[in-house]
Amino acid sequence: MAFDLIETLKNLFNTEFAGKAASQLGESESGIQKALGGIIPTVLTGLLNKAGSGDAGGLMGLVRDAAGADLSKLGNIAGGLPAGLLAKGSEFLQSLFGNKSGDIAGAVASYAGIKPQSADTLMQAAAPAALGVIGKHAESTGLGTSGLLEMLNSQKDKILAAVPSGLGLAGLLGVGSLGDIGGKISSLAGSLKGAANSVGHSVEEAASGGSKWVTWLIIAIAAILLLWWLLRGCGAKEHTTVATADSLTVMEDTASHMAPAAAAPVVRESIKVTLPDGKVLDAYKGGIEDQLVQFLQNPNAAAGKDVWFDFDNLNFQTGSAQITPESQVQINNLAAILQAFPKTKIKVGGYTDATGDAKKNKQLSQDRATAVVTALSAANVKPVQLLGAEGYGSQFAKAAADAPDEERKLDRHISVSVREK
Repeated sequence: MAFDLIETLKNLFNTEFAGKAASQLGESESGIQKALGGIIPTVLTGLLNKAGSGDAGGLMGLVRDAAGADLSKLGNIAGGLPAGLLAKGSEFLQSLFGNKSGDIAGAVASYAGIKPQSADTLMQAAAPAALGVIGKHAESTGLGTSGLLEMLNSQKDKILAAVPSGLGLAGLLGVGSLGDIGGKISSLAGSLKGAANSVGHSVEEAASGGSKWVTWLIIAIAAILLLWWLLRGCGAKEHTTVATADSLTVMEDTASHMAPAAAAPVVRESIKVTLPDGKVLDAYKGGIEDQLVQFLQNPNAAAGKDVWFDFDNLNFQTGSAQITPESQVQINNLAAILQAFPKTKIKVGGYTDATGDAKKNKQLSQDRATAVVTALSAANVKPVQLLGAEGYGSQFAKAAADAPDEERKLDRHISVSVREK
């Protein structure tokens, strides 16, 4: 049976999913179903647009990154949409649509009669699902970049025809018509096929010998270079996977600031932090509550991958991911802040020092970051605000394994990245 992208994703985002998502997001089931009917071809059109624009290599990187996604979680969302999947989705949407993803979510919301925030959440679920489905198909069939382009080219007409005309997607993507996207990917797929055929033909001619073998060898090399150039993305910038880009951002952040507790004075000044909803938090001056609220209230401060705040009163039982009882105060404070700023979305990162086994350190940091996300969810933070957790282990530890503990403890922390505000 031929692989059909549209139908595979429709089966994944079925009526059962729509019903559970409607309950989670406070929307009507019909509204969610209509939104998904627009979102699925919209996300796939984003893939076509990225491939057709010359970044086929970059798209292949995203597909491979998403291939390991556990899509089975979409079938069991009674406890909320999977935060890890939404975190990936936010990053994938940024790669596919750039700063236009918010406008596209708004168009979907208007088309389906649901809240923009709900449309954004559904898009964050659909993006990794679409890429993951393609990634699993590519793995099982051995597709490379050229094979991926051929597959997308074979299904482009059905994908583009499924985009609701009421979305105005062509205008949002900055193209004259959706047919222009289809034309570009057809042209690129044809160029790749032609380049590959030229290589085969030239090599065959060269093998026949004769005085012209040098000429044919030059032609073959030129064809190979053309093929490489096309697969690389038509001269586009080198692709860096989402995970790596995010990790590098964290490294830059840890170089630029440290947690208040890490550089902590012996005596800390207690303050009151007042939230927009009138709730007052007990905190420390310069602590995460103080810094985070000031940031969220500053209209000139932009959210993004490079915006991180370190917990300064959060501890775990030694060698475990069990949050100590006294640390619940700061968990509750952060939950209160997120509730007072409902548009804020965060990702949690975990870090360890350089002592011990690197693999175990990474797992421990992942478990601890996940424990914080779980604790925030238990404190009634909306699932849509929690974009997942990632453990970096000792990857960005600055102090050597044999350094004094005063230096190494700077590397042990849990941080919060504000992705949207």
